[in-house]
Amino acid sequence: MDTVRQLPANPVRGWWLLGLILVAAGAVSGCGTPAPENAALGEAAPAGEGPSHDEVRAIAQEAYIYGFPMVDSYRIQYSYFADPADPEYKGAWNEIHNTARVYTPDDKAIQTPNSDTPYSQLGADLRAEPLVISVPAVEEGRYYSAQFIDMYTHNFAYVGSRATGNEAGNFLLAGPGWKGETPERIKQVIRSETELVFVLFRTQLFDADDIEAVRKIQAGYKAQPLSGFLGTPAPSAAPPIEFIRPLAPDAQKTSPDFFRILNFLLQFSPTHPSETALMERFGRIGIGAGKPFDADALPPGQREAIEAGMADAWKTFADYKAAKVDTGEESSADGFGSREFLQNNYLRRMASAVLGIYGNSKEEAVYPAYFTDAAGAALDASAHRYVMRFEPGQLPPVNAFWSVTMYELPSSLLSANPLDRYLVNASMLPSLRKDADGGLTLYLQHESPGDGREANWLPAPEGPFFVVMRIYWPKAEVLDGRWKAPPLQRIESLTGEPQ
Repeated sequence: MDTVRQLPANPVRGWWLLGLILVAAGAVSGCGTPAPENAALGEAAPAGEGPSHDEVRAIAQEAYIYGFPMVDSYRIQYSYFADPADPEYKGAWNEIHNTARVYTPDDKAIQTPNSDTPYSQLGADLRAEPLVISVPAVEEGRYYSAQFIDMYTHNFAYVGSRATGNEAGNFLLAGPGWKGETPERIKQVIRSETELVFVLFRTQLFDADDIEAVRKIQAGYKAQPLSGFLGTPAPSAAPPIEFIRPLAPDAQKTSPDFFRILNFLLQFSPTHPSETALMERFGRIGIGAGKPFDADALPPGQREAIEAGMADAWKTFADYKAAKVDTGEESSADGFGSREFLQNNYLRRMASAVLGIYGNSKEEAVYPAYFTDAAGAALDASAHRYVMRFEPGQLPPVNAFWSVTMYELPSSLLSANPLDRYLVNASMLPSLRKDADGGLTLYLQHESPGDGREANWLPAPEGPFFVVMRIYWPKAEVLDGRWKAPPLQRIESLTGEPQ
């Protein structure tokens, strides 16, 4: 959530938060190079025959790229709303669950979490009737947002400071089958193309003493069925969902059982008109809404073809990342957004999940990320020290706030340190030491830079790491590229040798 995984020396153009990217060479609509748009994958078998080995492999590659965001998102939401035994469990569906603290290294369900905004989570089941989501009035100057994410991981709507203002309001969240009229006292109807939705609330925390104010705001976030809001009889309940157990992150990469989970999720995701032909093609290898998919019963040759297609998808991702992301040609601004914005670019959608699932659309936040220093070398605090300097007047231009957060590799989680400091952000400016010319230098290293500089120290793990800058509600000069994120400079080796 708000995250990344690898970035070029030019941080602003480097991935969307974290992440973005992906697509490279595959035959996925909107992604890749060799295949023309909407081209079929592989050599089609003659009519009446099953798909050839090459066609199975090609379709499996395409379906994996298409489905990875859905399957990985389900893994997270299963832990949040479907498995009370999971340490990450938040509570039942159709209820808002507040986490009245920022994330720490103990939070491990989602890679690259932010540690700026306490989260509130809502898993919405819209099959029986819409939900009414109510937000309280939030004082001017405090940022908050509610990000609406469908099962494909499209960001299809926002409520909050940027999108709807800080006034109180009621918003109706409706699934694809709802045909009703807009009720009174509803500020806006928000429609989802999938029956299950994840709503992620972020509430700005100014400092540790501000947590009670955040709790009061979170207590004002409400969700209730439309019938409860109107005081009318409730419709018939939807049948209970028997949630299947997700795969572990590593197993998702290689197990053909991935497609059994995808088929389960497609039941709640009516086919979009632009994807009718795509779903027909996927059906040639048993992929489709509610279809049985028994990986253990697959003939050896077909299983091998499917596993090869999954490996091809990851190779496609890696090639594209090297060509586009690591070179700075793609940025986070390209990778998160609505279906209309992404235009069925499934590789980019996969990249959003791999590199920073649940990242915001660019209007809401931009995420320059640093995996390399200004010279293009990987970041490693066991061997080097680094500085990030903002020239006078060049702090990130924001309507809300900015932050710089440290993550350790390979986990992509927050890094434990003696100061319990995981980021430096705009609210800390009064306590930071300015340079003589009015600029600001941050020290990113494992050992303390010394008493005179410790206020500006962002502790790094003793080994590989990466850094994410978050720019919430960015101003126009961020979005159009006039403002550039500063480079991360390596200042010396730990032996004292100048670099």
